[in-house]
Amino acid sequence: MSKVVQQGLRVLEVEAQAIMGLRERIGAEFEQAVKMIKECQGKLVLTGMGKSGQIARKLASTFSSTGTPAVFLHPAESSHGDLGLVESDDVVMALSYGGESPEFSGILRFVARKGIPLIAITGKPGSSLAKAAQVTLNVHVSEEACPLGLAPTASSTATLAMGDAVAMAVMAEKGFSSEDFAEFHPGGSLGYRLLTRVKDVMHTGDALPTVGLEAPIRQVFSIMTHKDVRGAAGIVDNNGDLVGVITDGQIRRRLEKSDDPLTGVAKDLMTTNPRTVDVNELAEKALFVMEQFQINMLFVLDKESSQPKKPVGILHVQDLLRARVR
Repeated sequence: MSKVVQQGLRVLEVEAQAIMGLRERIGAEFEQAVKMIKECQGKLVLTGMGKSGQIARKLASTFSSTGTPAVFLHPAESSHGDLGLVESDDVVMALSYGGESPEFSGILRFVARKGIPLIAITGKPGSSLAKAAQVTLNVHVSEEACPLGLAPTASSTATLAMGDAVAMAVMAEKGFSSEDFAEFHPGGSLGYRLLTRVKDVMHTGDALPTVGLEAPIRQVFSIMTHKDVRGAAGIVDNNGDLVGVITDGQIRRRLEKSDDPLTGVAKDLMTTNPRTVDVNELAEKALFVMEQFQINMLFVLDKESSQPKKPVGILHVQDLLRARVR
């Protein structure tokens, strides 16, 4: 094994141990931090210098995307007017491994004077920052992964992991759901998957290929080739309820096996009890059904309407792919 590989493995091992060492520190103070943020009536203000500042920026984004409004405040800029964004109903979370950054002095005096709750994430529980905070989360590590023992590596990893642990615990306590998450990420793949419903992508109206039970096979052929969605026809009874389906696969088999494939009516060829999907179902669920049963189309029903078995649309697998559901 080369020295380069050995060094890479050592870094991963040291940082992994740093994170695992935090487990014994997830206790009463962790619970108190989560409670303070959950019950906050304003926003969460995260602050930090250097590497801690970069982590604070990331955590502000994580909190905001999981149901807790959060912003980043640069400690050095805070003493030049930016403290104005901190309000009395906010909570401040300060990140500093050493806990003695002089740039924090203005923030610490301000929150103390205003009675604003302060959470510290630091590797030095006896530091000035820790003493000023109502809650301190200890992220002390025994060694850095840096070969010189100088560059923040294991310590910054531990700080990020602790911040993520708090954010996820707050998220769970608030009952934040995947649908809520998608609302905050409408432009991403998750947003498309969790916000797109069958009714958003289905074909309706004149595009709906349906015929009656007594419709001649010739008419079934025609409707399957002239509608916008080709490849299937829904068979409805006198009440308009879906009672069967004819697919292009059935048509091909009939052409191969029958001497007179145009004889008969729809009910003679249809498959009963076809797979369907509700109009309000997630499009992702419709795609799952198609993949599970190896079908390309689903007729859509509105199960909350006065005619829950009447087809109101049809959905093709290509519609879901175009909608970026997968």
